Amino acid sequence: MIKYLRLLLFPFSILYGIVVFVRNKLYDARIFRSVAFDIPVICVGNLVVGGSGKSPVTEYLVRLFPELRIAILSRGYGRKTKGFILADERATAETIGDEPMQFYRKFPQVTVAVCEDRVKGVGLLEAKHDLVILDDAYQHRAINPGFRILLFEFEKLLHPQFLLPAGNLREIFSGYKRAQTILITKSPETIQPEQEAKCLGKFDQPWKDQAAFSSLVYQDLVPLISGERRSCSSISEQSSIFLLTGIANPKPLLSYLKQYTGAIRHHDYPDHYHFKIQDIKNLIQAFESDPSEEKIIITTEKDAQRLLDDTFKELLLNLPLFYLPVQIEIRAKDKTTFDQKILDYVSNRTRNR
Repeated sequence: MIKYLRLLLFPFSILYGIVVFVRNKLYDARIFRSVAFDIPVICVGNLVVGGSGKSPVTEYLVRLFPELRIAILSRGYGRKTKGFILADERATAETIGDEPMQFYRKFPQVTVAVCEDRVKGVGLLEAKHDLVILDDAYQHRAINPGFRILLFEFEKLLHPQFLLPAGNLREIFSGYKRAQTILITKSPETIQPEQEAKCLGKFDQPWKDQAAFSSLVYQDLVPLISGERRSCSSISEQSSIFLLTGIANPKPLLSYLKQYTGAIRHHDYPDHYHFKIQDIKNLIQAFESDPSEEKIIITTEKDAQRLLDDTFKELLLNLPLFYLPVQIEIRAKDKTTFDQKILDYVSNRTRNR
C-alpha cells in the first residue's frame, strides 16, 4: 500500500525537490541573503521530518561547554504564541513548545529562547552569550551558522529515502554537504561492519571520514509529580507498562522497555501532540481496569512537559507516572574527534571575535 502511495506522490516530490533545489542554489550563490554572526553559532539539524535525536544532541553540547554562557534558540514547534520569547518561570509548553520547555527545566544556567526568525533571535541573544545553539535550523538558510551538526537516524540511513510528500526528506540528500560534521544517531550497541559500510557509503569524503556514530542511553525513571526515582531494572516481567508517547519515532523506546516486560500498552500519538483531557482519561481508565498487581505509566521527557499543565496534573496526581530521560553516547572511537572539532570551532571563533 505504501509503495503505491509513494508512486502516486512521486511527481509531487519531484516538484518539491525542484523548488528546494533552486532555493538552496540561490542561497549558495548569495542571491538570497544569509546572515552570519561573530559569536559561535552551532546548528543541530537533520534532513528528514521527525525526530533524529536533536534534543539529546543539544543537551550533549550544553554539557560539553559547562563554563560558557549558552543560549538555546528554537522555533518552538507546537507553541500557541509567535515572535521572540525568553523562557522564564511563567513559560509552559503551550507558550514556548515542549522541547524548549524541557531545556529550560533541565538547565537553569542556560538561556532558552524561541523565535521563528533565527536571525532576529540570535541578534537579540549574542551580546550576553558566548555560544548560541540552534535547535532544528538546518533548512533555515537565512542564517549562516558557523558549525552545523547534521543528524541521521541509523535505521533510516540503511534504507532508501524519498523527498516529501512521497517520503520524509525535507531536501535532496546531497544537502548534507553543508554540514561540518555528521552524527549517526540511535545506533545499536554493536554495529556490524557491513552496516557501518552501508551507512558511511552514502557520503562523500571528507564527511565519510568524520562521521560519528552514537546511541541512546536511557536514564532512571523520574516521577512526573511526586515520588522517588527508580531504575528500569526495578520493573519486573509481571509488570504492566502503560506507555504514553507523542513523539516521531517511539520504536527505540519500545524496544528498550521490552527488555523488562512484554506487557506494554502503548497509547501512541503524533509528534508534538497536544494531549486532550479525554486522552488522559482514556489512559487512566485503561490503567485502573488492568488487573496486574504491578503496573506503571511511563512517558518521554518531551511529552512530560505537556503533561505538567495544571488540568492534567490534577488528574494524574495519585498515579505512578514517570518519564524516562535519555542521553546520547558517542561511540568511543569517534568521541574524541567529534568533540574536538566542536571545541576547536568554538575556541577559534571566540578568540577571533
